[in-house]
Amino acid sequence: MIAPACRLPALALATAMALGGWIAPAAAAECDGDLKTFLDGVAAEARAAGSSEEAIARVLGNARIDNKVLAMDRAQGVFKQTFLEFSKRTVSQPRLDIGRAKMKEFAEVFARAEEQYGVPPGVITAFWAMETDFGAVQGNFNTRNALVTLAHDCRRPELFRPELLALIKMTEHGDVDPDTNTGAWAGEIGQVQMLPKDIIAYGVDGDGDGHVRLKESGPDVIMSAAHFIQNLGFKRGEPWIQEVSVPENLPWEKSGLGGPLKASDWFALGVQPRDGNTGFGNLAASLVLPQGRKGPAFLTYPNFGIYLEWNQSFIYTTSAAYFATRLSGAEPYNKGNPEQGLSNDEMKQLQAKLQAKGYDVGKIDGILGSGTRVAIQKEQQRLGMPADGWATPALLNAL
Repeated sequence: MIAPACRLPALALATAMALGGWIAPAAAAECDGDLKTFLDGVAAEARAAGSSEEAIARVLGNARIDNKVLAMDRAQGVFKQTFLEFSKRTVSQPRLDIGRAKMKEFAEVFARAEEQYGVPPGVITAFWAMETDFGAVQGNFNTRNALVTLAHDCRRPELFRPELLALIKMTEHGDVDPDTNTGAWAGEIGQVQMLPKDIIAYGVDGDGDGHVRLKESGPDVIMSAAHFIQNLGFKRGEPWIQEVSVPENLPWEKSGLGGPLKASDWFALGVQPRDGNTGFGNLAASLVLPQGRKGPAFLTYPNFGIYLEWNQSFIYTTSAAYFATRLSGAEPYNKGNPEQGLSNDEMKQLQAKLQAKGYDVGKIDGILGSGTRVAIQKEQQRLGMPADGWATPALLNAL
């Protein structure tokens, strides 16, 4: 996958839970035990759900545990790049060029997707690029074995066992060959990396061949992604993120995701959209400052929520949303002149100091996550510093 490992897979797993990722206690008890007993239990559950014996045998007959999947699950990386570093790498000119070429090549399909689901081409295309570089890197793990491994493992069987059952349904429909289908280590399939339950629920046959094949078919990819994004709550005709310029003095403590203001309130305070469009003033808007008040600045709108469902990393989601605006015609962001940030060790020191003061910063890992940003803002405000949530040597020294 192109996406960082921290995604694992936030969007798809959240959807799986929302769709009822629950298993009976008896089935849960089979985890981490004898593999044959576990597979017999899955077969019985699939049979009760109406799956054919042929499909059950094709999926489970040659199933095995893949220890590489377990290693990936246990060793997920952490995400420590700044917004400027990560967005420069991911929103590159070659990717923009390929994305625009895809939008032109599949113009009719994108138009159909927007008409049916209300999702603009740029949003879909950025999703496509960030997940697999337009299908170039889809993963080489056998999907059946990945799902068997994760469903059999006791860490999260309630999430992955339903996905294994869904793979049996997909096999029965002729959409996958369980012996040869490959994808991400967490069981995601295709060019937009969807889990089997999501494919069953939101997959769309975009090319009219009677199947949903997200590994090969561009039209299937576009239509399925649009349907999936719509289900996550994307509202037709509304923005998701908008670059802005900010004055030197603002109530910085009101910045950050979940801020209490409308866009019009920010405009009244001197925040100005770089594209000049103030037509969404009635929408709730958060002022996000990935590298503090002297770096790039954005207003995020309710549609930004789909990115937060997709990935819990603030830097990753902000970059993905910005990517979609570039594909939709926005200019490159103004890099500004951010204040110096902290090294990994310094960030850990800061988190330890914040934790000692009673703040919930989660694991002391050197990552400027949401909990750490909130704590920083509160301490900045207490100390009389601009409360923009950016971790600086001045703040560390002040603490």
